[in-house]
Amino acid sequence: MIDLVTKLVLKPLAKALYRPTIEGLENVPRKGGVILASNHLSFVDSVVIPLAAPRQVFFLAKAEYFTGTGLKGAVSRFFFTHVINAVPVERGSVRAATASLDEGLEILTSGRAFGIYPEGTRSLDGRLYRGKTGVAWLALTAGVPVVPVALEGPQHILPVGKRIPRLRKISVKFGEPLRFDELHGQARSAKARRQVTDEVMAAIQALSGQEPAEQYNESPKAA
Repeated sequence: MIDLVTKLVLKPLAKALYRPTIEGLENVPRKGGVILASNHLSFVDSVVIPLAAPRQVFFLAKAEYFTGTGLKGAVSRFFFTHVINAVPVERGSVRAATASLDEGLEILTSGRAFGIYPEGTRSLDGRLYRGKTGVAWLALTAGVPVVPVALEGPQHILPVGKRIPRLRKISVKFGEPLRFDELHGQARSAKARRQVTDEVMAAIQALSGQEPAEQYNESPKAA
């Protein structure tokens, strides 16, 4: 019942308020496992993408968002569970990172859409940072296509340090699916993972027009 209310009331209301410009919906496969790999500009990116996509998209989120108490905890659980279809994961260690990829793989092999930000954390200066190879590991292990996604404007809805969303224009572009059938099964190859990741990031950059940073974004406090 709650998921139905979210689908029929909350999401249409959000679309009516923000009126996002959406391009390339035909590029998102309607069935089967698929990775939506996006640039990352704001905390609300994980709201914008499911709002725009033509199918359910699942993301990973810190387990703390699901364990709070009181009204604040209840609101947080509702938001992450029913609005952005988030799956709770632990963060902060190599083991946790591996578990996160395993969760993503389970989502993909069950035929669902999985959203990921290859940059790892938000870009605070608007540049597109170098992608981390988790996206490639998932694509090569699950044998699924990767749809590049470019967001523009979400960082103005909820700027860093602000708690109340603003009404701002946003756009979402879904690029043509990238397939790596010739490399399927080579997820253990660092060279293959780097090649796939770089292709994904190049496709995102072509859609977004962002300046490439040519380095990793290592700002966990801003994530």
